[in-house]
Amino acid sequence: MIKENVILGEGVAIYHPELVNLYGCIIGENSRIGTFVEIQKGASVGARCKISSHTFICEGVDIEDGVFVGHGVMFTNDIYPKAVNPEGDLQTEADWQVVKTRVKARASIGSNATILCGITIGEGALIGAGAVVTRDVPDYAIVAGVPARVVGDVRMREKEAATVTSLA
Repeated sequence: MIKENVILGEGVAIYHPELVNLYGCIIGENSRIGTFVEIQKGASVGARCKISSHTFICEGVDIEDGVFVGHGVMFTNDIYPKAVNPEGDLQTEADWQVVKTRVKARASIGSNATILCGITIGEGALIGAGAVVTRDVPDYAIVAGVPARVVGDVRMREKEAATVTSLA
């Protein structure tokens, strides 16, 4: 379902609009949204992004241009989530504050990664599949594991790949 309060840029592709849940969000031009994706109010996706199936982008997440988000990626927006307030009543929006997360341009997030709130994923960074990201990721860093740790630099891997290709 795509609510009327969603702002879609020109050329956005949503292949199965009946199998997504988009409301109150902004999606930039020429981005692609996969099946079973939820993007909540107050979230934004930049231009030319690819959001793969089964991904959850919650309120407070800002994804810049050219970002790849793999299948089943989960973002969070609450550091200490609870179902009830101190009185024992179900929490409402008045009982908590959204903690924002930023994903900078051209970052790539591998399938089934979990991104905790309050962090920034750097420009061009690469998050390994299944990683749990608990702290800021530097620009161009490759992170993997639980919790995610820096294991390399995207620029070095690209140079290595170019060298191997030129030798072939």
